[in-house]
Amino acid sequence: MSLAIYFKLFEVIFPVFFIIGIGYWFGKKNPKFNSDIITTFAGKIGVPALLFYSLAASTTLDFKTFFKFGSFTFLFVACFAVIGVVILKILKRDIVLELSPLILPNTGNLGLPICLFAYGEKGFSVASSIAAVIMLLHFTVGIFIASKKFSLKPLITSIPMHVLFISGFMLYFEIKPPAFLVNTTMLLGYSTIFLILTSLGIALSTLKTKNVNTNIIIAVARLISGPLIAFSIIRYFGLKSYEAGVLLISASMPSAILNFLLAKMYSKKIHADNIASVIVISTTLSFITIPIVVFVALKYFS
Repeated sequence: MSLAIYFKLFEVIFPVFFIIGIGYWFGKKNPKFNSDIITTFAGKIGVPALLFYSLAASTTLDFKTFFKFGSFTFLFVACFAVIGVVILKILKRDIVLELSPLILPNTGNLGLPICLFAYGEKGFSVASSIAAVIMLLHFTVGIFIASKKFSLKPLITSIPMHVLFISGFMLYFEIKPPAFLVNTTMLLGYSTIFLILTSLGIALSTLKTKNVNTNIIIAVARLISGPLIAFSIIRYFGLKSYEAGVLLISASMPSAILNFLLAKMYSKKIHADNIASVIVISTTLSFITIPIVVFVALKYFS
């Protein structure tokens, strides 16, 4: 086997894990550091810019592809939900309040940069379609799960969601944004990738693990069910090349940090602590599983 694929794997994985490591080191050195400024910038400026640049300003994405991968995202999340309910039922855990880390993977902080380094702009645009739908689900299904109450207010007041709908509109009608807007959102978007990877490392340095044994089972289920469901979708729908690779990588990500933030806001402490534990364990284990998944993606779906 050619060594080229191993060099490519290193090129994809190293920058992502290195930046997460910087954030983790910084978080350990400065445990009282307030990362709210990063979260605020990412939520109100960075992520909207990233979505706009990767969707509306993309030269490799059309509305048909955007809709197709948005639909695939709903499909694999639904499959994750079925598996998650069964696992939580067996473990005698709350099948609603603790479901989110099983069904909503970290397609934003981790999935986007990995797909960018693996497949370039075309992979990044497809990954952004998936991440946009996951974000939509966080602000709807995620909040419903955490609070057991459904509300459209977080969705309506979310700036990223406004940008998502604007980008979808521009994609559908093939409206191209002016160059100055493309360049501005590109700079803001790429800076956001660094910041959210760093903030992920900082968050991991402060989150604690509890109920380790059962949470390991949940974390492993998240990491195993992802590629299995992705391979099923790839095979059934006949996906090939970078589209199949991006779907595989995105579905195989660990639990998203946002699951904990929503649980902290809307759920009881015991459930928020369990979700934090699942996130820490799944993200730690993903340092082993992600290289394997990316290797398979690069080898068979290039």
